[in-house]
Parts: sequence; C-alpha cells; structure tokens
Amino acid sequence: MKLANLRLPLESARPPEINAPTTVWVPMTALDRRRVRRRLTAPDSAELLLAFPTGTYLAPGTLLERRGGAAYVVSAAPEEVAVIRPTNTAQAVKVAHAIGNLHRDFIEDQDAYLALWDAPLELLLTRLKVEFQRESRPFLGRPSWADE
Repeated sequence: MKLANLRLPLESARPPEINAPTTVWVPMTALDRRRVRRRLTAPDSAELLLAFPTGTYLAPGTLLERRGGAAYVVSAAPEEVAVIRPTNTAQAVKVAHAIGNLHRDFIEDQDAYLALWDAPLELLLTRLKVEFQRESRPFLGRPSWADE
C-alpha cells in the first residue's frame, strides 16, 4: 500500500490569476504552510485571518485573500536545510531510508536532496559519513512531525 501524496491542496493551489494591481507575497515556512487556522501579519502589515479546513496545505502560489487593490499570495520562505549530494545510488537509498525513519521528508531539488536541518539530522548524517552542506533555501516538503 503506497502512502504518498496525502496532502489536501486548496482548489486555488494552482497559480492564481491575479487581477489585482498589487501582489503581496507572504513568505511562509513549511510548518507555516500547514498551520491554516491562525492570524498572520503580511509584509505590508495587513492582518490576515486564516481559517481553511483542517488538512489543507498552502502550496506556494496559493491565493490567500484579495483585499482592496492587493492580492496576498503564499511564497516559500528560506529555511535551514541540509543539502545532500549522494555519491552513488546505494548511499542515496541509505540516507533516504534513515531520514524516512525519522518521519521527515527527503525531497529532490535539482542535483541534490533536501531535508529540514536540525541537530539530530546533522548527527545522523555525520554517523552515516555522508557529506552535506547547511544552507538557507525554500523547502517544499513537510516539516518534521515533532514540530506539528
């Protein structure tokens, strides 16, 4: 049984047609994009009240609200990630399995793989003798279960 793609995206998760004169990009981390019932302050200081159904995933590009002449759209904020470039397939499988056992996402990003960085992940990768870099990049996977 394959348990993948359990996200419940909004209908508007497709790139919105923004007919507003101003687009306000609201940067959100992977965890923020899953917290769909809360008060949020946009970069232009407007207060947005989010009240989407439980289980909704706010994908980058999702239209949050239109107010006046502005459209508020989700963008992926840079986060601390481990950038992993496995040397071979066996190493990639070993790392993916170990990170999966931590119930974390291991996502492909161009020529590398990304996982949200924290101290336990750094310890795991060091024990596996896998080279990685800690960088600040947008992360499009899920946050770790411990953070939800």
